[in-house]
Amino acid sequence: MAAPQTLLGFDFGEKRTGVAVGQSLTGTATALITLHSRNNKPDWPSIEALIKEWQPNALVVGIPVHMDGKEQPMTLAARKFVRQLEGRFHLPVHEAEERLSSVEAEEALGNDADKADIDREAARIILQSWLGTQS
Repeated sequence: MAAPQTLLGFDFGEKRTGVAVGQSLTGTATALITLHSRNNKPDWPSIEALIKEWQPNALVVGIPVHMDGKEQPMTLAARKFVRQLEGRFHLPVHEAEERLSSVEAEEALGNDADKADIDREAARIILQSWLGTQS
């Protein structure tokens, strides 16, 4: 049996990135925070602080694709974010398909939710879904 792992999940966006934390032992994830981009770049200092705080064994990034599975412009941006995470933090980074995670998050939170709430809930959904495929 594999040792329990802590993971951070990301719903990457050009303006905001939602972050969640999850545990492989329970297979559950919890929405944490939404980070705002700085000068059109990820908020690397805040990401580094989260990694130091949670000390994850691996990271999971949602990769957006069209409903037919084809790539879109954000697919390339999310994969660039994956490569940057790998290079900066030297942790395993897993890609997770994230079709409709933001729609699901919005439905779960209701019409009154702001975009930051939706982004961090989308990160939770992405990470929870990925954890579900690992058992």
